Amino acid sequence: MQTLTLNNGVEMPALGLGVFQTLPDETRAAVTAALELGYRHIDTAAAYGNEREVGQAIRASAVPRDDIFIETKIWISDYGYDETLHSFDKSAAKLGVDQIDLLILHQALPSDFDKTLAAYRALERLLADGKVRAIGVSNFMVDHLTTLLDATSVVPAVNQLEIHPYFQQRAVLDFDDEHGVLNQAWSPIGGITFYPGHGEDRRSVLEDPAVTAIAEAHGKSPAQVLLRWGIQQGRSVIPKSTKRHRIAENIDVFDFALTTDELKTLDALETGRRGGPEPTNVTLAAYGRAIPEA
Repeated sequence: MQTLTLNNGVEMPALGLGVFQTLPDETRAAVTAALELGYRHIDTAAAYGNEREVGQAIRASAVPRDDIFIETKIWISDYGYDETLHSFDKSAAKLGVDQIDLLILHQALPSDFDKTLAAYRALERLLADGKVRAIGVSNFMVDHLTTLLDATSVVPAVNQLEIHPYFQQRAVLDFDDEHGVLNQAWSPIGGITFYPGHGEDRRSVLEDPAVTAIAEAHGKSPAQVLLRWGIQQGRSVIPKSTKRHRIAENIDVFDFALTTDELKTLDALETGRRGGPEPTNVTLAAYGRAIPEA
């Protein structure tokens, strides 16, 4: 497994398993399969409601805890200094661990950014106390990052973003690169582009002729090509699947390389259309929900 070095020296596997909206039993089975197949990075979140099952699968695995990189996220309902410290306690208890490898803020909450800054200062405290090994953010745009960097002391190690060929967020990626923030792709194979509820005009990047042609040229699947596209450009990728054969397929991306022209072809697929929620629309009124105690 290829690793990436975060800005504080911590090593993180370049590819991990995501468990967004995965049901409890499916989560246990998916994480178990992933660890058996060689994954060493699991990405979950308080808002996913499956941290407990992630922890159960990790504890039941033969893989030592120290070999597994656990990443989770604080939900906006738990922003604020004391609230975020307590949210760590909830997540750590559900995961069954004393230390979390990477803890990030799930959204920027621009409608109450003071609360966001207080939450990040709590992450800084957790980092200083050794309760987390690295801290970061998710879905932060350039203006959010600029304000955060001006108001806090620790540069985020990671910014987790929607990144796939149809939506690349190059301005954010470039800003992160300039400031030593590692870009991490959620929906790296464009799953968000074909989820139910995205309208009749939704289109799957996996079925794009440019992607399928490159896949055929390498004897790989379209998903493997998209994951390789992200990894080759220095990003972390966290594909989600609950099917063992897909989980196995997604990690089998370290034995081939895309050419410069192929990378340019995939870069040229940008549509500018976001699949996830607009960051400015994320408010407590619209998205707030209580995160249960451990």
